Amino acid sequence: MAITEDDGAAGGKAAAPAQAAQWLARHAGGRSAGMTLAVGAGLGVGLCVIGQAMGIAWIVHSVVTLDLSVMQTAPSIAAVAALMLLRGLLQYLQQRAAGRVSQQRIGGIRSALLAHLHAAGPARIAQWHQADLASRAVHAVDAIGPYIAHYRPQRVLAVAVPLLVGIAAALHDWLVGLLLFVSAPLIPLFMTLVGWGAERLSTRFEKQRARAAGVFGDRIRGLLSLRLFNAEDQATRQVRAFSNELRKDSMRVLRVAFLSSAVLEFFAAVAVAAVAIYVGMGLLGYLEIGPAGALSLYSGLCVLLLAPEFFAPLRQLATHYHDRAAALGAAEQLAPLFELPAMPARHSEDARAAGAHAAAACHAVSLSRTHGRVLHDLAFELPRGQCLLLWGPSGCGKTSILHLLAGHLAPDTGHIEVAGGAPGRPGSVAWLGQRPFLARGSIAHNIGLGRVQASRAEIEEAARRCGVLDFAAALPDGLDTRIGEGGIGLSGGQAQRVAVARAWLTQAPLTLADEATNGLDRDAAASVIQALRTLCEDGRSLVVASHDPDLKAIADHVLPLAAWQP
Repeated sequence: MAITEDDGAAGGKAAAPAQAAQWLARHAGGRSAGMTLAVGAGLGVGLCVIGQAMGIAWIVHSVVTLDLSVMQTAPSIAAVAALMLLRGLLQYLQQRAAGRVSQQRIGGIRSALLAHLHAAGPARIAQWHQADLASRAVHAVDAIGPYIAHYRPQRVLAVAVPLLVGIAAALHDWLVGLLLFVSAPLIPLFMTLVGWGAERLSTRFEKQRARAAGVFGDRIRGLLSLRLFNAEDQATRQVRAFSNELRKDSMRVLRVAFLSSAVLEFFAAVAVAAVAIYVGMGLLGYLEIGPAGALSLYSGLCVLLLAPEFFAPLRQLATHYHDRAAALGAAEQLAPLFELPAMPARHSEDARAAGAHAAAACHAVSLSRTHGRVLHDLAFELPRGQCLLLWGPSGCGKTSILHLLAGHLAPDTGHIEVAGGAPGRPGSVAWLGQRPFLARGSIAHNIGLGRVQASRAEIEEAARRCGVLDFAAALPDGLDTRIGEGGIGLSGGQAQRVAVARAWLTQAPLTLADEATNGLDRDAAASVIQALRTLCEDGRSLVVASHDPDLKAIADHVLPLAAWQP
């Protein structure tokens, strides 16, 4: 089964490669004490490598050429052993310091992402699939970790360490040093050429992973519908097809990553072989080119040991070059989320007073969307303790008005006041959506989400006033009866009454209800309307968006809205 861009849940957009690179440099780059320590430890490892090579070459030279005994070379052997131990300690320090920086940066990026999504508000992130957001917040952010821990320090070491090793080799034989320095630029050149393909494949892999998460999430949420329509086999085939495509994309990325390592290994092997041939022919006296005739066992063995170490940092860079491609692919998925505009943040003194009696007021408010103007010169005042019904057909802007009052959106023109201040202030409004959010847990727990510090007595009072006890008393454990995510185990009307009780518990002066009776039968709708009436009887203000005529019974004011015409 071929997977097309239209299959599955629609994912969010991705950033351009240049924009992703800038975002990655801004959030994952920058200097830090930990990264400086990691690079310094890596340079120390390089110096230890040079010392080891010189020490081993001197020991062999002393035993073979100078006829020294093993005991006479004991100080040199001890020095080499100490360098090996120091090299291991520095490698551990390098990995630990870089890993700590990576964890700190990853935690900072994830915290900043969650804070930005919270600041953007529900109205702006509603266009993104929940599974897509979760995949980006978890997998995409984690994909940046290896880039910070491995690629960034190795990028510096791949230049500094070969330079030190090359200079040490040149001091013993300038022709070998020249050969190493001439062959070195070929490796990053071909790595870059191969890396372009790796970046493209990594970006595709991140997109496929986000889309696969959305498809799987949709199928899980729709298990009941799939069962009713006997479509489980079809859904299973679709999930399996997405999994196979994701597996193939993962293997494509790995193939390119192995190709970049193979390119480096080829050029490194050729260069080391050339050095070995040069040293062997020089020691045998078959070469008289440059310093070849003056080669000794010490100098020849030393440059022969240094030649592989010259390419070792570049080999590690090739290993971690895939981490850079994966991080760029993740950055293309994360950058658009950081571009979402935040909800309007206004101080209470910015709102014009509409009178101390007003629970909510709009003055000459206009709002436009991508398809045209939704609201034009909207004006109303809602006195405290009363109910306003936003009446009209679908598409007339009822939900948009609720989002404006909640502070999720900012009007193009005009100004809004909620409970004597600007909209969006914490605790100023309570929200009742068409499909109320209910977490897995007890009914009492879901009511208590309205105010986490509420006592059991306050939760029971909210349940009594809003009619939750009317049906909870017949349940096995009453308010402690556990329900599933999304209200599984409750009817639509019962779930709405739990949501109303939660809104009552928040003690917010204004409650916003969006189609609270949508999809309910007459009896269930009547129980929800009675629960909403309780809010007004307790002095709360209520704005309800609906086209249900039964809600007019509790409305003090009705604001008719006409459907928008393009």
